[in-house]
Amino acid sequence: MDAGRLAGTMPIAAGDRVGSPQLAQYLADTIGGCEGAMTVSRFRGGQSNPTYLVSFAGGRRLVLRKKPDGKLLPSAHAVDREYRVIRALEHTDVPVARAHLLCDDETLVGTVFYVMDYVPGRTFWDPALPGLSRGERRRVFAEMSRVIAALHSLDVSTLGLAGFGKTDNYMARQVARWTTQYLASETEPIPAMHFLIGWLPANLPPENPSVLIHGDFRLDNVIFDRESLTIRAVLDWELSTLGDPVADFACHMLTWHLPAARLRGLADVDLVKLGIPGEAAHRAAYFKALGRPEPSERTWNIYLAYSLFRVAAIRQGIMRRAVDGTASSRHAREAGALARPVAELAVKYAERACNA
Repeated sequence: MDAGRLAGTMPIAAGDRVGSPQLAQYLADTIGGCEGAMTVSRFRGGQSNPTYLVSFAGGRRLVLRKKPDGKLLPSAHAVDREYRVIRALEHTDVPVARAHLLCDDETLVGTVFYVMDYVPGRTFWDPALPGLSRGERRRVFAEMSRVIAALHSLDVSTLGLAGFGKTDNYMARQVARWTTQYLASETEPIPAMHFLIGWLPANLPPENPSVLIHGDFRLDNVIFDRESLTIRAVLDWELSTLGDPVADFACHMLTWHLPAARLRGLADVDLVKLGIPGEAAHRAAYFKALGRPEPSERTWNIYLAYSLFRVAAIRQGIMRRAVDGTASSRHAREAGALARPVAELAVKYAERACNA
């Protein structure tokens, strides 16, 4: 997929209630600085929760993130959980946008939504980072490693998030959850997914103590400072919960295992030439920062197989919404079609685990 199609904003669709005078008045009444005429555009990227840039003539810019319209899968699109975790992280070493309000009055924009500050900076869609120097690329990936390690080092009890999720049997529950989500959204059978549905529960890795995890910590969910390339905000906390930090990190590391052409990965890219750390080096830096030993080859491949299974289930959910006509992106069908090749790649890592 062309990364250029995912960047920036586009006009909202005719009849989109986010552009309503009622919302403008509500924001003016509840958030300071929302004076003057309101203009709204929609961010192009993202397949899950529609996200909007809301600007006021007085100069204030906010971001509104809402549930999609239409029938939704159970537990999906949890913008209320996003809001809660962003508020909890506001004064930690994990940078986030300042969240202002959560609104469950569906008469305003049609669904539950929350509003946070707009954070200016740079967002990268292509992990090969064209246009950056080798040193800048190293800085970007080192910064990502630093922040995800910082996230997994937080004490959830001091953040008020001790009840944010269950703390036992994380992997078993996740496999069951994504199995249910996949089967509920299946548009045509994917044999690789049905294999994984049987294989994963029988091959779960040893359980790690639960920490706060992001669920989708990847390059395009981070805003970098334009000059220093430090992270200014981590976005898209929809899948955050308490869980296995290694599972969260394995999901982050899928970039190194996916092809560049269709899945915006680094598997077929000359990393040495670009100055990007290899998979082993990036993984070692993370575990060193946490003070944890690296998992065995078998265990690591199980985590990768699980992570790809999860991505495939998410992609299938996108396809279901495309078929039902409730997708958040005009490119949803193309994105959903990737469920099958991702699932087939997951099976390859399951086979590697068996052979390790």
